[in-house]
Amino acid sequence: MQMQQLGLLDQPETLNQLAGSLQPLVAALSPSWQQVLQQEPLQSKLQLLDHWLKQRLSAGAVIYPANPFYALTLSQPEDIKVVILGQDPYHGPGQAQGLAFSVPDYIARPPSLRNIYEELHLEYPEYANQPPQHDLSAWAKQGVLLLNTSLTVEDGKAASHANKGWEYISDGILRHILTLATPKVFMLWGNHAQAKQPLIDEYATAPVLSLHSNHPSPLSAKRKPTPFIGNGHFMQCNEWLEQHGEKPISWL
Repeated sequence: MQMQQLGLLDQPETLNQLAGSLQPLVAALSPSWQQVLQQEPLQSKLQLLDHWLKQRLSAGAVIYPANPFYALTLSQPEDIKVVILGQDPYHGPGQAQGLAFSVPDYIARPPSLRNIYEELHLEYPEYANQPPQHDLSAWAKQGVLLLNTSLTVEDGKAASHANKGWEYISDGILRHILTLATPKVFMLWGNHAQAKQPLIDEYATAPVLSLHSNHPSPLSAKRKPTPFIGNGHFMQCNEWLEQHGEKPISWL
């Protein structure tokens, strides 16, 4: 769909900007997610983050996305069966949605997402001519948690909100879902995501499959020894889920 049809041609960058406090966004989450975020130390960390983000906004910073918790609105903790970890949101106007690797359909596909679809079409060649979705919310609604370790970023400044407290929140989310009974697949692409493997090993109480490869970024997607392109992760994920009594993900 064209941006002009959506009435977004003039100011698409305003659609995905954080406008104020995190508190109403947390209050709008389901009771299950609220319970997770209200536990200590997550609640205190969120309060500190909220204060810092409001200071940045007051200083004129443009912060993305509008709802850092959007991924949590699309599936409940007990329904999550696949986790795909990113580092931080896209930092361009109109891009970040609150879902790792995803952008709205009217935004051009970023390079990493192009490589994700290149891999999908290798694994499922029968769908190679099907137009790809840029918005991955359909995955999230099937139980795929598309989680960045930092949930906000400033315009044009990659990793600008790293080490500001978001990592406590994303780790707390991961610890919680690891304690639930649903079998889970973790797709750990790149060193940043693979650094979560010890946390997975420590807290998992149900069967877990961890799939490791390079990041889908053009800088690493085809590099040895574990290139992203050709990793077969999407089919491996679905085969494992079916073996554990779970419905596979419709990726395309």
